[in-house]
Amino acid sequence: MNHNRLLVISPSFHGYGIATARAFEAIGYDTDVFHYDEFASWSAKFRNKVQFELPDRLHRSTAGQRMAHWATLRAAEKIRSTDATRVLVIKGDCLHEEFWAAVASRSLPTVLWLYDELSHMRFQSQYLAAPRAILSYSPPDVEQLGAWGHRAHHIADAFDSFTKFTVAPSDSIVFVGARYASREQVMTQLVAANIDVHAYGRDWSHHPADRLRTWSYTRPNVPASRDIDRSHAYGVMGGAAAALNIHEDQSGFTMRTFEIPGAGGLQLVDRPDIGELYEPGKEVEVFTSTEELVALCQRALIDRTWRDRIAEAGQRRTLAEHTFVHRARQIDPLWD
Repeated sequence: MNHNRLLVISPSFHGYGIATARAFEAIGYDTDVFHYDEFASWSAKFRNKVQFELPDRLHRSTAGQRMAHWATLRAAEKIRSTDATRVLVIKGDCLHEEFWAAVASRSLPTVLWLYDELSHMRFQSQYLAAPRAILSYSPPDVEQLGAWGHRAHHIADAFDSFTKFTVAPSDSIVFVGARYASREQVMTQLVAANIDVHAYGRDWSHHPADRLRTWSYTRPNVPASRDIDRSHAYGVMGGAAAALNIHEDQSGFTMRTFEIPGAGGLQLVDRPDIGELYEPGKEVEVFTSTEELVALCQRALIDRTWRDRIAEAGQRRTLAEHTFVHRARQIDPLWD
């Protein structure tokens, strides 16, 4: 068994840092998780709105810089005080010079794991040279990082098999996640085709509090509910007639790619290249047009045997190959 002490430096986004730590614990690590952007209390959340989000909405360019400075100082202090023997930084694009200097001063072997495209992040080139290895869910980014001289590896996203959930059966086609333009277009097209759909998330919700917290009043004509945590999301996706995985401009496969089948759901995905991960027609279903998606939704709503057969095959594949424990085993040798 491995007895290394691992510090996971992560954004608080949906608890993926905690999921990662649990996976490393399963292969023998002692772990500690530090969320560099966490606003845990209500007062801290209010401070975030007033000090960072509101100025950003008012186009004050220094708001993002001040947020990055605040996160960097907190993360650097954690590095200076940790007894970890290894560090895994997840995303970390807002962590600047003082953080990486603290890592270097401690000579801590560090790996950087990116679950977003480089083009969506704010890394300065010198910080990408600091980690011992860089992992990315985006094959094109891995190629680019390698061309720049970095030790880069492709590591896909994963399903968190440690989060307990209760399946919530429904006769709806569901989508859980942020409201991007492509996703809104798909959902409104399904509504127009009289498909029973339901979206979950603050960007979709018609609740006054969500309109306020997202700084946006307008909403599409799509049945929607408020944010749900990852446990409830697994239950919703696992119990629905089908769950949608709609990408925007990602070159890697999102967490939903593994979470929908991992939770026992039928995944309808817009990426024909998913064949490297799941077998279309047997473990997931792929659509490339509105017409194909409408037909798949209609079948999922009336043919439960077909739905269950594909969902069960997708879940078996996920648990056999695509959990965070599988990813931890892939990452484990890269600190050496």
